Amino acid sequence: MLVLLALAIAVIVLLATMNADAIWFTFVPTGILVFGALVAHSLGWFNKKAG
Repeated sequence: MLVLLALAIAVIVLLATMNADAIWFTFVPTGILVFGALVAHSLGWFNKKAG
């Protein structure tokens, strides 16, 4: 999850350097976190190993 957060922060910095509109700052980092977490969860990366 920290990797997704770092990627979202990097995208925010990239958008700031490109002088993007405010709407991009809302949807792009949120989309990275949400869809990245969904993909990671579906791949089983958040499952705790028994034992």
